[in-house]
Amino acid sequence: MAKHLEVVEPAVAPPVWAALRNEAERASRDEPSLASLLNSVILSHDSLADALSYQIARKLGDQELRAMSAREFAEEAFEADPSIIAAAEADLKAVFERDPACKGYVQPFLFFKGFMALQTHRVAHWMWTHGRDTLSFYLQSRMSEIFQVDIHPAAKIGAGVFIDHGTGIVIGETAVVGDDVSMLHGVTLGGTGAERGDRHPKIGKGVLLGAGAKVLGNIKIGDYAKVASGSVVLKPVPAGCTAAGVPARLVNCPTCEEPARTMDHTLADIVYDYVI
Repeated sequence: MAKHLEVVEPAVAPPVWAALRNEAERASRDEPSLASLLNSVILSHDSLADALSYQIARKLGDQELRAMSAREFAEEAFEADPSIIAAAEADLKAVFERDPACKGYVQPFLFFKGFMALQTHRVAHWMWTHGRDTLSFYLQSRMSEIFQVDIHPAAKIGAGVFIDHGTGIVIGETAVVGDDVSMLHGVTLGGTGAERGDRHPKIGKGVLLGAGAKVLGNIKIGDYAKVASGSVVLKPVPAGCTAAGVPARLVNCPTCEEPARTMDHTLADIVYDYVI
């Protein structure tokens, strides 16, 4: 008689919210002194949106903008535009997958200021697009004060973005950041002077921006390109290339396939010096 082989389905990782709750439950048991924090921020909520609105309020609330009001603003944005929460979920995955120091989802959700600054910006950007300029500027100001990250509320940022460390990041008004981008501390996406209008960089999908990189002007950094740490980029960078130096030059084309996912900051042993 022929034997029937048992088909074993591959293990499927739990959704982000389920994984976050599971981690919080374990952490609460392992570290009872933080059980109250974990319960109030994560375990007492029914969804990622609820928990995130609470966390934003907890971080941003002050004497001028009470935590309850901040939470209401965040909830309003999340309810009106579910893509904000989808982007936040992708951001959490990006941190976990790309940061070797990250042990799970609880860590960035509670403690990583790059992640929280980005979620604050997403709410501020929604306010900006709905004509609530003053409130969006207030959120930008609080973000800068608390997280040392300064993102103009008009800037457009995709999903699955990883802001590592966060300190000193500046992103200007007309900047656009594509999906799956990774950037480290000290990155500036700025203008070249006092010009007005569309004056900030356009960062393609999957780009890696190293620590201290400065990309200035209305220029395009192509998909899956890499900007080396400490570089000053004033001219466009083709897709899949690496720019390094002050001023930046193209040093190898192509670079690695997905630099933002691999977080590969190395340069090729053989350097091809293209002027840009």
